[in-house]
Amino acid sequence: MGGFLDLLLPERCVACRREGGLLCDECRAGLLRLAGTLCTRCGAPTAWPVERCGECAGRRLPFASARAAVAYDKGARALVGAWKERGLGRIARIAAEFVVEVVPPPRAETLTWIPGDADRSRWRGVNTAEALARELAARWELPAASMLRRTRSVPRQRGLPRSSRRKNVQGAFSATTAPAVVAVIDDVYTTGATAAAASAALKRSGARAVHVVTFARAVRR
Repeated sequence: MGGFLDLLLPERCVACRREGGLLCDECRAGLLRLAGTLCTRCGAPTAWPVERCGECAGRRLPFASARAAVAYDKGARALVGAWKERGLGRIARIAAEFVVEVVPPPRAETLTWIPGDADRSRWRGVNTAEALARELAARWELPAASMLRRTRSVPRQRGLPRSSRRKNVQGAFSATTAPAVVAVIDDVYTTGATAAAASAALKRSGARAVHVVTFARAVRR
């Protein structure tokens, strides 16, 4: 039915609702690429090169680096919202294009992804992190494998302060035996709590270094 409707109704941009594909040229150009000076560790935009920025200094981060393609602003939020809540799987290709454009391939042996909550993934019909990981694996010519699993259901992170987000996901992941260097893929990096919890699980399972790659990242101004 969806394919038949696509033939009858022009596809509209998920951000501005104008005709012109899932993401029109204007909205695509409007996404803020995170290609400038960044914190070496967490990937936050900075005025000058730093090893640790005000956002990550003093935190015990189990990942070696985090990088994202675009700022998680209005356009990116609309894209991720349509991807998650409407199950538009084709957005994975769009997100991967941005990541490949902005983020250098991680020096990793394998890509893995943040596993989705079972109930929410069934309802959405897509795990955005896995879909992005598989798109990136093809473009970067790296293997992708499922290594993480959720040990318990985690309440939604949206709207929670940073300290609550960390408690929310603490111990929420376990991992199979991991290679020495692995990159973990997710759709959005907000406070880094989920990325840190997943990275900690991978390091407990043998990884010496974990690099985090996401499509979008919250930018504090």
